[in-house]
Amino acid sequence: MRKLGLALLSVSWFWDVGVLGAENRSGSEGVAYGWMDPRLDGGRMIDFTTPRRGEPLNIIISGLSDPRILTDDGFKSYISTIGFAPECLGIHIGARHRADLGDGNGPQVERLLSRQCHFGIPVLGSCLESLIGGFHFRGWRQEESKAWFLGVSKEFSLLKHHAITPDGYNIGRNWFVGRALKGGRLGGTRWTASVEWNADLLIPGRIGINHGIKQDGRVAILTITEVPPEECFVCLVNVLGMSCCTL
Repeated sequence: MRKLGLALLSVSWFWDVGVLGAENRSGSEGVAYGWMDPRLDGGRMIDFTTPRRGEPLNIIISGLSDPRILTDDGFKSYISTIGFAPECLGIHIGARHRADLGDGNGPQVERLLSRQCHFGIPVLGSCLESLIGGFHFRGWRQEESKAWFLGVSKEFSLLKHHAITPDGYNIGRNWFVGRALKGGRLGGTRWTASVEWNADLLIPGRIGINHGIKQDGRVAILTITEVPPEECFVCLVNVLGMSCCTL
């Protein structure tokens, strides 16, 4: 009987430490891992589009990312390198969403809303997204961890009232992750990303989800870092005295 108890204890320890591992790091030690589970202090991983429904917060930008990414200006600069831009001419049409990240601040209005920058054209790119549809996201920043929580999706054109496309939450998340992993560049700064997938924060399905669209329950946790200087090289033809990084 004693051996059976030890065996069960070993299995339990293996499950908690070995299997779950980095996939479910949260709770009181969450800040050390760059984010905290909002549900532990009354928050949730679905924003509030209406009092009962919302859109899934399907990407977390870890607080372990480069400190510049964790600021408003730094994050806006970063997302411009992976295909996003502010709303067309700064004009917002539609409801503002709120989210409760369990950080003691209660439901907060979205901190930013960014749209896909079609063809990489400044200003006009996000205007095109407003007209013809594409990818967009809303973002909030968690107080203690400084992590960004994003609700990313793909939407139809203005003619279809920007409704979310079928499977648009999963598609939007995956597009953002793909762009982040590919990396971005702004001037002499290059960014790279690593991703961990969490299947514990959202319940798969359409319950509580705006538009009744199913989502797979997976949250991508991204850590954004700058490419180290040693991975750069000095231009051989250095007319302007600038350094160039390999692409």
